[in-house]
Amino acid sequence: MRKITFKIFRFDKKTDYLPYYDTIKMEVGDDELVLDVMNRIKWEHDGSFSYRRSCRHGICGSCAVKVNGKGTLACKDRVADLVKIFGDELTIEPQDIKRAYKDMIVDKKNFWDKYDKVQPYLVADVDEFPDKENLVSVEQNEKIDEADYCIQCGVCFYSCPAVEVNEDYLGPASLVKAWRFNADIRDEAKDQRLDTVNDMGSGIWDCVKCNECAEACPKEIDPIGKITKLHNQIFEYSKAKNNIAVRHAVGFKWSIQKHGLLDEGELVKYSEGIPMVAKHIPEAIAMFKKGKIVMPWNMPKSKNLDEIKKLVDISSTAKF
Repeated sequence: MRKITFKIFRFDKKTDYLPYYDTIKMEVGDDELVLDVMNRIKWEHDGSFSYRRSCRHGICGSCAVKVNGKGTLACKDRVADLVKIFGDELTIEPQDIKRAYKDMIVDKKNFWDKYDKVQPYLVADVDEFPDKENLVSVEQNEKIDEADYCIQCGVCFYSCPAVEVNEDYLGPASLVKAWRFNADIRDEAKDQRLDTVNDMGSGIWDCVKCNECAEACPKEIDPIGKITKLHNQIFEYSKAKNNIAVRHAVGFKWSIQKHGLLDEGELVKYSEGIPMVAKHIPEAIAMFKKGKIVMPWNMPKSKNLDEIKKLVDISSTAKF
């Protein structure tokens, strides 16, 4: 047993003007989960404490919360493991404080609205009374890449910094679901979904590649990997538009193929055009001083450039 100090977010939209935190000190065993602690708080300290829970097996996604800012399923993470990371004081909060309804319960309307936009279901013209099975091969099923394991808990969504600052961004959970059906050989709505996720401001181009979604996902689905696959599919279906985001992606490949290394300075010029380079001069000077970029005539080449070029050619499945 170990004595832990818990700071518990409290708020009731019906009665409270501002949220507050209850401080509770408890003896916690090594095997107790965050959900066990939440249950004890409700049963032993304050029966009005509210949260969602159901399966207790990491399947339903109901009990998602944040501990010291880390998104988690309360039924999955042990308190002892979190103490090793954060110390003996843990703050338990809802997934999104701004959308808290009562304590840990949040209004997930923004999550579900964005989820619905990607047509999160199979679209196919099938016989209502088939006389045989619609078989999918193992190889075809593997293309889905476990995206069908998503439990819609929202942990990746509410851990995403792009979602935090861009209210239009669809978020990783929606994009994972878009990939799940776009990778399904039976689906017939790939074009429509790609048009949806290809929009600037809300789609895949607004992912900042921070990897937070992959770190947060309790099912280890790797949402950023699925977003990357959607990027590639945009090119495969010839839907890439001539805009900054697409040129930025193409510029990465171009730079690696040319130098074996990323040329940060050239990437800006390639993505935004020469006239727009001027606005980045202050950042360029700072990066130059830190050795992050070099003058164009001093750009080095990788010692393994020939091998890198071969790898780029082999791995390129879409026309840029």
